[in-house]
Amino acid sequence: MLWYAAPAADWEREALPIGNGALGAMVFGTLASEHLQFNEKTLWTGGPGSAQGYDHGNWRAPRPDAITAVQDDLDTGTTLDPESAADRLGQPRVGYGAHQTFGDLHLDLPDAPATPPPDYRRELDLDNAIASVSYTHQGVRHQREFFASCPDDVIVGRLSADRPGSVTFTLRHTSPRTDFTATATAADGTLTVRGALADNGLRFEAQVRLYAEGGTVTSGAGGTLTVTGADNAWFVLAAGTDYADTYPDYRGPDPHAAVARAVRRAGRNYQNLLDRHVRDHRALFARVALDIGQSLPADLPTDRLLSTYTGGASATDRALEALYFQYGRYLLIASSRPGSLPANLQGVWNNSTTPPWSADYHVNINLQMNYWPAEAANLAETTAPYDRFVEALRAPGRRSAQEMFGSRGWVVHNETNPYGFTGVHDWATSFWFPEAAAWLTQQMYEHYRFGGSTDYLRSTAYPVMKEAAEFWLDNLRTDPRDGTLVVTPSYSPEHGDFTAGAAMSQQIVHDLFTSTLEAARTLGDAPEFRRRVEDALKRLDPGLRIGSWGQLQEWKKDLDDPADTHRHVSHLFALHPGRQIEPGSEWARAAEVSLRARGDGGTGWSKAWKINFWARLRDGDHAHTMLGEQLKSSTLPNLWDTHPPFQIDGNFGATSGVVEMLLQSQHDIIEVLPALPAAWPSGSVRGLRARGGATLDIEWADGRATRIALKASRTRELTVRSDLFGTGQHSFRAVAGRHYTWERQD
Repeated sequence: MLWYAAPAADWEREALPIGNGALGAMVFGTLASEHLQFNEKTLWTGGPGSAQGYDHGNWRAPRPDAITAVQDDLDTGTTLDPESAADRLGQPRVGYGAHQTFGDLHLDLPDAPATPPPDYRRELDLDNAIASVSYTHQGVRHQREFFASCPDDVIVGRLSADRPGSVTFTLRHTSPRTDFTATATAADGTLTVRGALADNGLRFEAQVRLYAEGGTVTSGAGGTLTVTGADNAWFVLAAGTDYADTYPDYRGPDPHAAVARAVRRAGRNYQNLLDRHVRDHRALFARVALDIGQSLPADLPTDRLLSTYTGGASATDRALEALYFQYGRYLLIASSRPGSLPANLQGVWNNSTTPPWSADYHVNINLQMNYWPAEAANLAETTAPYDRFVEALRAPGRRSAQEMFGSRGWVVHNETNPYGFTGVHDWATSFWFPEAAAWLTQQMYEHYRFGGSTDYLRSTAYPVMKEAAEFWLDNLRTDPRDGTLVVTPSYSPEHGDFTAGAAMSQQIVHDLFTSTLEAARTLGDAPEFRRRVEDALKRLDPGLRIGSWGQLQEWKKDLDDPADTHRHVSHLFALHPGRQIEPGSEWARAAEVSLRARGDGGTGWSKAWKINFWARLRDGDHAHTMLGEQLKSSTLPNLWDTHPPFQIDGNFGATSGVVEMLLQSQHDIIEVLPALPAAWPSGSVRGLRARGGATLDIEWADGRATRIALKASRTRELTVRSDLFGTGQHSFRAVAGRHYTWERQD
């Protein structure tokens, strides 16, 4: 439970998020005029039909001869500064667009108190995904509830009071937009907002249907709905656009029919709506429970819990850590459900027409980080929008691969939008990243490694992986200095100069080839393709070398500065989220040297990544230190991660990091409590997943596992590593559907 003793005064820092994947809203809990800012994830400017023009980033993109000229220069071992690279390989970004706020609902309450009463409480119940406000005024107890229902595809709100006839308010819609033609009308208890974006003609519609018990609902000429003298009143809101994820037009039917149908179907019974919503949410959220010895005083609101956090030394500190872990799971459920776009840089929440970084999809880590907790934290269903989004990038990505590189396969660079932007722009330090497609496929293969469905591998993951691998089979270049295959030009995000064979570039391609080869063997794909991948993998520079001060080098040449504290530590990809570096190896020791040199600072998402790095290095205490650093200096009062400004990837990355401290399986061995910090000496976790089709419950005391319970979803050989076993690990043949339990005997 997140809770506060005052209304929210700031959208980014204090309002509370609800969402169902496609729709999101921020609840303020203000008194005289309750405020809900809401979004629909496909409301985007730019793309086809944009007034600026649009060509998926290929308008003036570099062609193969321009890239070859840069490669020739880099073959000599020289470097190219980002500005020069942008001059030669970049282009102005045209028609890219940005995510848009749908606007704001205001519920004006004429009888509300001017200041919060002593018992005012605003809260977000993570177990049930309900935001609520309660207070007593003039002897009457008032209650508000808000939730975003995935089964009914609506946002729902209800106002009630314990004295009959005490609910009176006027509902209206406002928007900060000035560049569209829109109408707001009210009739028969329904407010309709309809229009089209001026930039690209995207049609949109929202409907709000208002119901009252024991009172009246009247429609105003200015597009308002008024409830008078009701015992309680509730509304349903549906919204949509005519966006479709189909290349090249990205347009579907007018949204009116779907929006009207959602409102009509939801208008049955409030309690039924609530029950369906809670069942649906808890079917996902309740799978995992974490006990790290937390204890929370009942009178301590969440903003004070955060401001008094000292780094995990107390049971109250641990309450914040456990809450933050589960909040990440809540946010992923709320911002990524089947049938819509995946979670973007702000999940699904945006109050601006010009949001930071367009509230888009950065694919040089941010989109990928959003889904790091999905498999292990038992939310695999939330990856469906991610899969569909990546698959939809293939068609425009093929064109960019052909026009820019003269190659097969598909490519996408540093960032993209819902309109298949797969080319480049001209921001010097963040425009070139053709490895993004390869990295995007990693999550899809991980979904297979966790779940084991060969049908999914064959139909969904492998075609995307194979085509990404074909791109790199065509585009790797022989380094004349040592004969290895390298990515060139390559750029280590968002840092340094352009070179040939930067570590992260090599490690990503190594990961792609390794996974694609495994998948091809599993599916029995064409021997000729497998041979080509095998040969390329043998010749590929692995991106792993140790430099002059013991560090894992970021570039092929030893250019690393031990005083460099840049927020990106991209050359440790092979440690996490990759699996190329084994714990205890010389590469792991070199990665630790690099990580210590970079320090514990950085932006919110950077600190979150470092939690995962330190957990993979089996240093639970340092991983816990990074979790503390994120909470102390990169977390807002509503527990959103801040870059700054707000970016949701840090929330998801931290949740992933907590899982990595408790359970790892990237090397096909289920490792129990691999990086347990001293701050969590005793506790339990229920419902974490491991690769190979296993779900585990773990209990521990005095820093040692005392009980492990495993449920198998596949029949196969499994190995569990824990100090609970006298030999350190136990291998057995697991049978699908069976449960296995081990307990400490000493």
